[in-house]
Amino acid sequence: MRFRNIKKRQKQAVDASKPKYVYARYVDRVKAFITDMFMIYAPILYVTAYMIMDGKDDFQSSEIAPLLGVALYGVIYALLLSKFGHTPGKKAYEMKVVDDKSGEYIGFFKASFRFIAFLFTATTLLGLLLPFYRKDKKALHDLICGTIVVVEKK
Repeated sequence: MRFRNIKKRQKQAVDASKPKYVYARYVDRVKAFITDMFMIYAPILYVTAYMIMDGKDDFQSSEIAPLLGVALYGVIYALLLSKFGHTPGKKAYEMKVVDDKSGEYIGFFKASFRFIAFLFTATTLLGLLLPFYRKDKKALHDLICGTIVVVEKK
């Protein structure tokens, strides 16, 4: 057997062992995030401000109300990711969040930790610019949690 053929077989064996992913575009990830803000977070804020409290002035003067809104959004976000692998925004743009090693959906606690890591990396903006410099389009919160956003296969 020629060396050239042996080398091809070895390369095919290595390629077969890695799961093939189609990484989601960063622009689509931003669009999905904005969609989630309108579909999940805005109703939470509206209900909190106008149905639980006495209006926007009480909401703005409260220190705990915005924190509870973000916490409730984080719980809903984690539940959706752990159960379905996507949020409504990610579903609209045909993406899902999976574990980068196994390709399976992530659990509730990992999804919660991913949300908390997102909050911290979003405050620095450095973590959100990282996907522009990586082939796998991972943001800092994806690197920390070992997740990846991929295009959903039909």
